[in-house]
Amino acid sequence: MIQAELHPTTRHIIAKIKSIRNQRQYSQDYLAAKMNITQNAYSKIELGKTQLSIPAFYKIAAILEVDAKDLLNPG
Repeated sequence: MIQAELHPTTRHIIAKIKSIRNQRQYSQDYLAAKMNITQNAYSKIELGKTQLSIPAFYKIAAILEVDAKDLLNPG
């Protein structure tokens, strides 16, 4: 099965989430536990293999303690 290319905005959001997660020294296990999902499921979000839902997006923003709109802005 060939995976469709991610939209540039989606790529940007995922990259920003991963960057902030790393800056905060949060593991994927930590975020997964806070979201009540497995680490494997969380990893698939960061890899773009699972679509990032709007509720999951807001939950990740809250866990990372950032405003969701800041994840959407370039830079």
